Amino acid sequence: MKQYARIFEYLKAYKGKVVLYFLFTLLSILFSIISIGMLMPFLQLIFTGEGTLKSTDNPVIKWINDFLVDSINSRGKISTLGFICLLMVSFIILKNLFLYLSYYVLNPLKNTIVNQLRQDLYDKVLRLPIGFFTEKRKGDLMSRMTNDVNEVEASVVGTLEGWVRDPMTIIVTLTVLFLVSAQLTLFILILIPVLGLVIGRVTKSLKKHSQEVANKYGETLSTLDETLGGLRVIKAFNIEKILRGRFFKTNEQLLAAKNSIAYRRDLASPLSEVLGVILFTSVLYYGGRLVLQNQLLEASAFLGFLGIFYNIINPAKSLSTSFSNMRKGAAAINRIEEILKTHITVDDNPNGQQLPEFRNKIEFRNVRFAYDDAVILDNINLTIEKGKTIALVGSSGAGKSTLADLVPRFHDVTSGEVLIDGINIKEYSLHSVRSLMSIVTQEPILFNDTIGNNIKLGKENSSDEEVMQAAKVANAHNFIIQKEQDYETNIGDRGSKLSGGERQRLTIARALVKNPPILILDEATSSLDTESERLVQDAINNMMQNRTSIVIAHRLSTIRHADEIIVLQKGKIVERGNHEELIAQNGFYRKLVEMQEVK
Repeated sequence: MKQYARIFEYLKAYKGKVVLYFLFTLLSILFSIISIGMLMPFLQLIFTGEGTLKSTDNPVIKWINDFLVDSINSRGKISTLGFICLLMVSFIILKNLFLYLSYYVLNPLKNTIVNQLRQDLYDKVLRLPIGFFTEKRKGDLMSRMTNDVNEVEASVVGTLEGWVRDPMTIIVTLTVLFLVSAQLTLFILILIPVLGLVIGRVTKSLKKHSQEVANKYGETLSTLDETLGGLRVIKAFNIEKILRGRFFKTNEQLLAAKNSIAYRRDLASPLSEVLGVILFTSVLYYGGRLVLQNQLLEASAFLGFLGIFYNIINPAKSLSTSFSNMRKGAAAINRIEEILKTHITVDDNPNGQQLPEFRNKIEFRNVRFAYDDAVILDNINLTIEKGKTIALVGSSGAGKSTLADLVPRFHDVTSGEVLIDGINIKEYSLHSVRSLMSIVTQEPILFNDTIGNNIKLGKENSSDEEVMQAAKVANAHNFIIQKEQDYETNIGDRGSKLSGGERQRLTIARALVKNPPILILDEATSSLDTESERLVQDAINNMMQNRTSIVIAHRLSTIRHADEIIVLQKGKIVERGNHEELIAQNGFYRKLVEMQEVK
């Protein structure tokens, strides 16, 4: 039951409702048993015309005897029969009333649990470090947040009432049956574990097959995501057949795994019904012998016993179905728990200092960063003075982006320190560090919303004037006002209604409206055409004025005026200086410049 610990943890917050559900369920069960138990005096009156059962020390039988004698003496047999019928109807009404109340309490609770699970999963995804997502396929993560959560809702939380109601029904019913006939009840208790073992064998492999289904769902979503994102390339290179074959293969494997689960899951219900009938007929035979041969049980009491015992059949069947569903849902819970229990390598410091402003400098001291034993940065020593522009250049994979990512703590150093104003950034609260920075990436990342709202993401409470001013500085205002609804124009999924240059200028406007003292520019113009690059570069130059800037440069012509250029190679600083100094050194930087000039 360890994998269901999180479900029980959620339930702890609603102890009052859980207790109320237990109470309503217990009352429903009791009224159900009592209504069926009224069959005994009913049958005694119909079959014998008498109002008493055989004298016995059994407290249940004794109570029924006393009730019948008093009723017949005061009302007569016909009136007593009518009174018994009225009681049965009343108890059935009460049973169903409390059953409804139990559902009324439980259903919102189940929905709340699933809602909380989904929120916790999304919150954890937001808190996980950037490095986590380089290993995980996006489609697999989406599958865990959709299919797996839905599976938990249907297979585990959906059968939550069965975890309580069915075992309680069985226990209370067996207790009453024991009071009616201890010998016959012991016979039942011997048979039930044997039949339960058979059902357990059938459902044993459901978890393994469910894990396979969840993995295949993730693979199909990943393939679909890659297909939708790369349709131009797929069509241009005529690789539809390859992608189709890849998707169809995974889909066929998914079909086989789902069928395997369905065969075993669907077998559980009819099998439990057959076993229930076997159990019932065994009790019928054994109890009949007690009545016919030994006269140890009154016939009407035995029929009442069978009526009450039949109350166990459906809960036992439901319990076996719930058990198989729990086995099936366990795989989904494990996949969700894998995300929820992932260690957060970059976590906020709850007692961290606030960093209200950037005063002096950013400093890297003997910084080393490794990922899965692969050294990305090694022995980095660098000081970035306030108001200066530092450019990071080097070949692909040299560690430029990783170095820049250490400043907003997208990663934490393996060894060494990153300091702001002389204090290790780990000593600051994460929010206060990032609130002083804006980032413009190579790929413009926008959201399916209006132009104005995308810019406001940089500063939630920014006014319309601030948004417009930021757009003007970013060279975006002119194209925005030409749109049909200007700043209220929806830009589509990932800004698909805009050109590449327009998208990038919006990200610059978003960075500007925040008015940060520190800027990180990650090859912001490398994917643009010449005209768009000029407009975006002008916007960047406007943005960088009076700010501390870290620029990752692909086109070296854009960083000629940087205060210092850091040349990285295989995670180490191999050269440093301004443009003229590095050209004079006649080293790696000069080779890069000459290669681009030749182009």
